[in-house]
Amino acid sequence: MTTDSVFQPLSADDPHEVGGYRLAARLGAGGMGRVYLSYTPGGRPVAVKVVRRKFAADPEFRRRFRHEVANARRIHGLYTALVIDAGPDDPTPWLATAYVPGPSLQQVVREYGPLPVRTVLLLIGGIAEALQAIHGVEVVHRDLKPANVLMAADGPRVIDFGIARAADSTVLTDSGSMIGSPPFMAPEQVRGLPVTPATDVFALGALAAYVLTGALPFGDGPDTAVLYRVVHEEPELGQLPDTLRPLLAACLAKRPDDRPRPAELIRAAREHPLMGGELRFTENWLPDPVTLEIARRSALLKPPPPTAPPRPQAPPPVAVAVAVAAPAPTAPATAPVAAPPRPLAPPPPGGYGPPPAPPAARRWNRPLLTGGLALAALVTAGVALWPESTDDGPYAAVYRDRQLTIPPAGDYEFDLDDGKVVPSGESSWNVTTLGPEFRVHGESDVFVGNGTDRLGPQTCAVGVESEPASGSIKFDRVPPGRSFCVRSRATGSVAVLRVVKLGDSDGRATCSLSYYRYQG
Repeated sequence: MTTDSVFQPLSADDPHEVGGYRLAARLGAGGMGRVYLSYTPGGRPVAVKVVRRKFAADPEFRRRFRHEVANARRIHGLYTALVIDAGPDDPTPWLATAYVPGPSLQQVVREYGPLPVRTVLLLIGGIAEALQAIHGVEVVHRDLKPANVLMAADGPRVIDFGIARAADSTVLTDSGSMIGSPPFMAPEQVRGLPVTPATDVFALGALAAYVLTGALPFGDGPDTAVLYRVVHEEPELGQLPDTLRPLLAACLAKRPDDRPRPAELIRAAREHPLMGGELRFTENWLPDPVTLEIARRSALLKPPPPTAPPRPQAPPPVAVAVAVAAPAPTAPATAPVAAPPRPLAPPPPGGYGPPPAPPAARRWNRPLLTGGLALAALVTAGVALWPESTDDGPYAAVYRDRQLTIPPAGDYEFDLDDGKVVPSGESSWNVTTLGPEFRVHGESDVFVGNGTDRLGPQTCAVGVESEPASGSIKFDRVPPGRSFCVRSRATGSVAVLRVVKLGDSDGRATCSLSYYRYQG
């Protein structure tokens, strides 16, 4: 795997800018488009996928692409490449994700051969967890294959989730080939039946069998022959280790209902004798040549031009104005617990990435009521009135309505500062779940809203003083549609969590998060 094969220079027919992102190199090409390297204004590398013109000209493709991009933005799994930006309505649609400086699983097997059993067990666990995040927002990947799994030092990253659905309206390409990957397609997908999460489990079983042996479970040959075998014949699993053959055979069952769920795959991988009861992506989880290749690619990344010194700003007006900060880009996939700096630095003149949107100044003409006067104005007969205000006052929105999911029985938490899901203990200001309740951690005050009215930061600031809640909130107190908020005692900043979906008692919770930085 040479350096030239990683970062290819732009050719005459490549664009030099897409959606405000200056393109630095070509990373590759696929059936739906080309992928380029660029950078955010703050210097984070991103992969920009540009859709082929023949798809861009199809109105039905555009409609589906727009829908799938919206779904993909809601996926925040630790083993997925996070969607950062997109232009579904641009003349040429495009999508930007966090850049992963590692080869695809397809490249790894082609260059280095089959992978050790321990590595494959970790892959099964990581990819199954990625599927949990994808399925948790009611998306089916539809095209899980080795080329759509990138290798990172801390685990795999699943890419292109759900985007294959956008091509369903154009079943055949100009060459007459089906859009999809026949060796990894489930029988129901081949037959044109509805796809479900079990469709992705089938693909994971075929993928795992391939990377273990270097051979496709339904053989090689013309696509039509492979698709026939997928539907009518049993997979060839004779080369698989005895300890993994039953599990992968179950993944490749013809009937979707007979396949295991992602949670069962994670448990089976964890309980394998080689794993000692836990799945950990330590520094030696990959064979040495692959680890070296990831390190080499990371070193090859060229930083964007240095940021120019900031221009002097005009003195603020007499009336207090509050700027709403542009949303920060999602954390890079290779370090799922790291956060990009916020707010973003302005881009260099002519530099990489689209310029941040101009801050929208909001006038604050009504002072916030405090003390007994506020309570008298807002509490009548013991019932607090909490109308949502469109004026955020001395608060600047860092991000709004970011939908995140804590998986069932998962050791994860909502990182309120950065608006993402991270392993427990990684964030100092967070909300997590324990059984059927939320737990607020960090020095914080809590308020639970009444009814389904959306909370704003000022409403929260008054609520935590007049009707403070404990840091343990039972699920039955905050059914879907209700909101609660958390105010940091250290900074005065506010996070609002609107409940979208809750599990019974397994700790699963989907919330829409908004974060407002206090600037008073």
